[in-house]
Amino acid sequence: MAERDIDDLPKNPANHTALTPLWFLDRAATVHPDRLSVVHGSTRYTWADTYRRCRRLASALSAQSIGPGSTVAVIAPNVPAIYEAHFGVPMAGAVVNCVNIRLNASTIAFLLDHSSAEVIMVDQEFFSLADEALKIIADKKNGTFKPPLLIIIGDESCDPASLRNALRRGAIEYEKFLESGDPEFAWKPPKDEWQSIALGYTSGTTSSPKGVVLHHRGAYLMALSGALVWGLNEGAIYLWTLPMFHCNGWGYTWSLAALCGTSICLRQVTAKAIYSAIANLGVTHFCAAPVVLNSLVNAPANEAILPLPRTVNVMTAGAAPPASILAAMSRSGFRVTHTYGLSETFGPSTVCTWKPEWDKLPPEAQARLHARQGVRYIGLEGLDVVDPKTMVPVPSDGKTIGEIVLRGNIVMKGYLKNPEANREAFENGWYHSGDLGVKHPDSYIEVKDRAKDIIISGGENISSLEVESVIYLHPAVMEASVVAREDERWGESPCAFVTLKESADGSKEGELAEDIMKFCRAKMPAYWVPKSVVFGPLPKTATGKIQKHVLRSKAKTMGPVKKSRL
Repeated sequence: MAERDIDDLPKNPANHTALTPLWFLDRAATVHPDRLSVVHGSTRYTWADTYRRCRRLASALSAQSIGPGSTVAVIAPNVPAIYEAHFGVPMAGAVVNCVNIRLNASTIAFLLDHSSAEVIMVDQEFFSLADEALKIIADKKNGTFKPPLLIIIGDESCDPASLRNALRRGAIEYEKFLESGDPEFAWKPPKDEWQSIALGYTSGTTSSPKGVVLHHRGAYLMALSGALVWGLNEGAIYLWTLPMFHCNGWGYTWSLAALCGTSICLRQVTAKAIYSAIANLGVTHFCAAPVVLNSLVNAPANEAILPLPRTVNVMTAGAAPPASILAAMSRSGFRVTHTYGLSETFGPSTVCTWKPEWDKLPPEAQARLHARQGVRYIGLEGLDVVDPKTMVPVPSDGKTIGEIVLRGNIVMKGYLKNPEANREAFENGWYHSGDLGVKHPDSYIEVKDRAKDIIISGGENISSLEVESVIYLHPAVMEASVVAREDERWGESPCAFVTLKESADGSKEGELAEDIMKFCRAKMPAYWVPKSVVFGPLPKTATGKIQKHVLRSKAKTMGPVKKSRL
């Protein structure tokens, strides 16, 4: 050995195995076979049960020649079957594609066709949606379409007629399909950790959705990294308010197996259901978009169960949560962890790590610091804010705006069948997020806006997020979103779309609009103040993000502001 270089030792099966989160399930079933793994209504599964069911699923898929290179689409809310698919599908060597259930049939048709899905697992409530999507594909293919294997997931809470209809149309019932599989199926890990494990699609608000391909290595590292940065403990009881179809539940589908925790499935997310689960099922953790946090702090007194029976840990990401919402959650007894990420980075990949010295600051200052997007995850190797043209990092002054770029092992493999988008996304050796932000002196980043959401008024850049954060402080405002509207004098000016709290008098919208603008003038530069305020419900995605592209279109149809206020 002395004659050999210290780094010249060979790899072998004893010391080099491909990283994959699938081993977490094997371990959970060994360590805690009788601990609850999944709870859904009256259904209870242990880790031993879940392991057997996932092996049955892998075996049954393999018997249908589903394996490496195959895609299995899942169209379902948060029910046990979608959790099992995160293990059973890749155990067969295939790729799991969890589809957003809020999409329309034509968009789902695009996804199923683009991904070449060979199997579709669909919840009975959404069978008609899947059926319509398949008809769209069949019509497009004009007789050359080979229908995928259709598996229908039954649920006792749904109308049984939808299940009977699906079975008449040739679908296989999920439990029957599992029965055809071997509970002792000898699954194999991937030979290469770069093998694809999951496929997800971007929202496609400005073009066709892009297929984000994720790998076993990243899923493994994300599962552990997400648990570490959050302090997710062994045996945690996790409530599925975040859709598992959204970035594979931010990796927590796999984290919960690693930590032998318990998944509480929630088919429909309401403030009442969340508070009930916290009170009755021992929930310790859940993830949620800011819109869900907003619903919790504004829940009617007869739905909110306060004070909480224990500290409940909440991770939030998506659109930047207003500081006022973060502060209100903290007062209610929730411990909020603020993160930021993208589908292309397996979900959240930065975290606003709390510093003990911040505890001494006034609540307003704490909330302002907490609203930043923070520092990189443990599993992410590179994070910076740069000039997108020169790739030179911006100064850490909290003012100079640049593009947020990331790189490391929790970045996607790339976009499916889209080399042009891949060249653009990975230019200069970084993943380009398209988000604009600043870097503070302590190296914490803060998102200022999507590049397309910056408002340019009289040559000055206005961050729509910063305007929104002020509007949220108004006592009558429940939700707010700000976009650019054409302005005859300034080119563009901020247009605020607002949803009022139930306690607000919506019959006096003109007076309220003036009051909101007056409120803003007292708290922000004059050119930031919205020149128009529109009331009504805000359009949202399935994960609770406000659809700004819809609001931009609405602002465009409103025409230009004829006379701007100073």
